[in-house]
Parts: sequence; C-alpha cells; structure tokens
Amino acid sequence: MAETYLALLRAINVGRNNKILMSDLTNVFVRVGCNNVQTYIQSGNVIFEAAPELSQRLPDLVRTEIERRFGLQVPTILRALREMREVVNRNPFLEEGGETDVLHVLFLADRPKAAAVVSLDPDRSPPNRFVVHGKEVYLFFPIGFARNKLSGAYFDSKLETAGTMRNWRTVTKLLELMEQASAGSQAGPA
Repeated sequence: MAETYLALLRAINVGRNNKILMSDLTNVFVRVGCNNVQTYIQSGNVIFEAAPELSQRLPDLVRTEIERRFGLQVPTILRALREMREVVNRNPFLEEGGETDVLHVLFLADRPKAAAVVSLDPDRSPPNRFVVHGKEVYLFFPIGFARNKLSGAYFDSKLETAGTMRNWRTVTKLLELMEQASAGSQAGPA
C-alpha cells in the first residue's frame, strides 16, 4: 500500500542557480514511480505517494534522474508522513515558547554519529541556538537568519551528511499538505 512522503531537495531555484521548473520536477518523480505528486513553492518540496519499498531507493533515483535530465547534482532528503509529524511535535524551541518566525529545521540525509554531534560548537553564533535530534537540527535564530554562523555548510561538514533547511512556517505547511494528501488517498475515488 502506498504511503505519503515528502522529498526535500537542496538548493534548487535559489537565486540563479539550479533552476528546475516545478512541472519538470513533478515529471521526475512520476518517472521514478511516484503517484499523486505535488510541489509546494519553488524551493524543492515535493509531496507524493509511493510504495515503502520504492521509498528506500527514491533519494538515489531522484538524484540520478535530475543529474541525467538537468546536469545538476541535487541532494534529495526524504521523510514519511509519520516522521514529519514527529518533526513538528518535538521542536524543543516551541516548548520554550519560541516565536515561530525565528525557527528553522535542517533536515539531514542521515543520522549523524554521536561524536560528530558532540563536535558541534554550541557557542558558534550566540544568541542563536540549535538542538540535534535524530535526523533533524532544530534552529532558533532570535536575531534573524541572515546574521548567523549556523549555516547548512557548517552542519554538513561537521555532521558528515547533507542537509537542507526550511523555516518553521514551511515545515508546518508541508505537514498540513501531507496530511491532506494522505486523507485524500485513503478516501479513494468519489
């Protein structure tokens, strides 16, 4: 039975780099075997249905297809609906009463090793803070995103895995869209 997933593609349609039309991105996912594909905004968020067996291979399949069609190397990070629910429910900065407009999540391709997490500098960019939980890094930027040293490149190098960042508003909207897609597919045809 198909499940609902989210693919987060890193650094597409940022500035003038890595341009991919959303219709072309949708076609990539259809071509590799996904159903009910929809994109959200232009920054590489794709919601779709796929069999669990296919989902295990999807990041590599999508990355290969994008490279073949567009000549771009784009890391693709996947989360199932249940994983996105957990991401939203366990944000430690919400528990502290953090304002949602200063929250971000860095989605990692792989779970980092404990030693790599310990190597992160908690004082790298005060008063900005972060918490690593599983395959996510929760970020709190009280003075804004632009003036911080907690970049995706910093975490990629320290945690030895690829990541892609989304603001909290996008994260919660993606979960909402995934819930709607899941409910729609369970309802079946009218």
